Amino acid sequence: MIEKIKILELVNAALEGTDKFLVNLKITPDNRIYIDIDGDNGVTIDDCIALSRAVESQLDRDEEDFALDVSSAGADQPLKLTRQYRKNVGRDLEVVTVDGERAEGTLEDASDEGIVLRTHATKKQPAETLRFAYRDIKSARVAIKF
Repeated sequence: MIEKIKILELVNAALEGTDKFLVNLKITPDNRIYIDIDGDNGVTIDDCIALSRAVESQLDRDEEDFALDVSSAGADQPLKLTRQYRKNVGRDLEVVTVDGERAEGTLEDASDEGIVLRTHATKKQPAETLRFAYRDIKSARVAIKF
């Protein structure tokens, strides 16, 4: 099986000096490698292709067969890293806490400790500012409105 640490080193080397960063890395027992990346200014298909080529060029299929899938962290995926929260300041988030509470509002700040969310005023409730420590967040997703 391909070692995760080896892939991690290859990905980090390929992304060094860019605004792209690793969000998730998964390797299955049958050597399917899944890499999800994000970027401070988004991710294009060309970014995914470049990373795929950089990683693949450092692996030997004759030594160990593998499948490689590089993709951007989708808009429907939960935020995982502080850097993802920071890049989404100003956007609406849907937050679910570990206690099952739900909140939706505009992400006003993302520090190393947690986030500040400003809820939207309704006829029944005024807007309020909520603070969440990352350890208290079960999931947070960018709210996509159509």
